[in-house]
Amino acid sequence: MDERGALIAFGALSQETRLRLLQSLVIAGPDGIAADLLAEELEVSPSNVSFHLKQLERAGLVSARREARSIVYSAEYDALFGLIRFPMEDCCSGRPESCMPLLAAPCCQPGEGPVNDR
Repeated sequence: MDERGALIAFGALSQETRLRLLQSLVIAGPDGIAADLLAEELEVSPSNVSFHLKQLERAGLVSARREARSIVYSAEYDALFGLIRFPMEDCCSGRPESCMPLLAAPCCQPGEGPVNDR
């Protein structure tokens, strides 16, 4: 990810509803979740959710696909990892082992990580 892309992505995430939407999509996994279900889950109007999802999509953090009458959104994991990696690229003056505990955090382990702290 380049600096411009990082600025756009961080800008998109600097709004509470968008951050919550992205967290819900990450929890949903690669299959994603329909926009109407996201609206219900977050107790936000469907039009509001649609607006914020479009902002996340423009930033490259989510993707959309049509399934019957629903639009299903999914997190773009490669973009998210790129965003996380961007400020860490030149970590620790050439001593990457100093950053490894952070980069190897067990975010996907059951019962551990920020997703399970809710």
